[in-house]
Amino acid sequence: MEQATINGAELTYDVTGSGDPVLLISTGPLADSFSPLVRERAMADGYRSIQYRQRRMDGDTHGTAPVSFAQHAADAAALLRHLGVRRAHVAGHSTGAAIALQLAVDHPEVVHTLALLEAPLVSAPGAADFFEKAGPALDAYGSGDRAGAMRAFLGVVSGLGWEACRALLEKHVPGGVEWAIANAGNFFGSYLPALEAWRFGPGEAAAISTPVLAVLGTETDRWFADSNELLHSLLSQAQVEDCRIDGVAHLLHMQRPAPVARGMAEFFARHPIAGERRGARRAGLGARRADTPGTTGLEPSHVMSPIASA
Repeated sequence: MEQATINGAELTYDVTGSGDPVLLISTGPLADSFSPLVRERAMADGYRSIQYRQRRMDGDTHGTAPVSFAQHAADAAALLRHLGVRRAHVAGHSTGAAIALQLAVDHPEVVHTLALLEAPLVSAPGAADFFEKAGPALDAYGSGDRAGAMRAFLGVVSGLGWEACRALLEKHVPGGVEWAIANAGNFFGSYLPALEAWRFGPGEAAAISTPVLAVLGTETDRWFADSNELLHSLLSQAQVEDCRIDGVAHLLHMQRPAPVARGMAEFFARHPIAGERRGARRAGLGARRADTPGTTGLEPSHVMSPIASA
């Protein structure tokens, strides 16, 4: 992984593959959770995947004020500029999906499409019920039990319970459980307050004109299902496409990375980035052939191995 100073913060990032660029924005408690997805052939064969750890996500938890989603979005836009990427497909999971939406509002020039994996909208009807279930986790954090708070929260948000959630995380992101617990202060002290303060309503939705893929697990919490319905009502129906993943909940891209990767790759292929593809050809990079259904029209590529995100 490499590092860059972005808007005064040190961000760690990793770029793998070639083809249309895809910026992957993980969720607050979990870094690198998109790694199993980028290893899937649907993504590895034809896309330049950009994973990064957000401000304060890589061990720097200093700072008294929460980092706003607008700041996270500004960092994402600046990282793309640092990498020489003019426009990208942008995918986000959970709070990462909220940051992706804010990126499309504040920096539309860099967002070609949005793939939203269960964006959490605090104005959706199921939010109150969710946070009631998460109450013990919040109480544990307030009492100083950071490890217990993170275990309890991940058990609730994943929909799996703690033990099954822990096993899933360790399978796909070795060391991810310890990392999440070590960064509990960042999540409870920054991401959750920033989520509560974040607003996405008709005015913000009107600023988004890019195609949107809404990815939802069929077994997810009602809050995320309600958020998906609200997202549809806010955005133009012609603009939003749905992708349902059977038998999974909120950690859908780790529970079943293959169908999530296929759904995203097929969506991106329906909306190729022409300028980036021309640049890729000039650089001798490529992806899948044009005569394959649902592909971007680039030549086959070879990708580097990826790095190992509620």
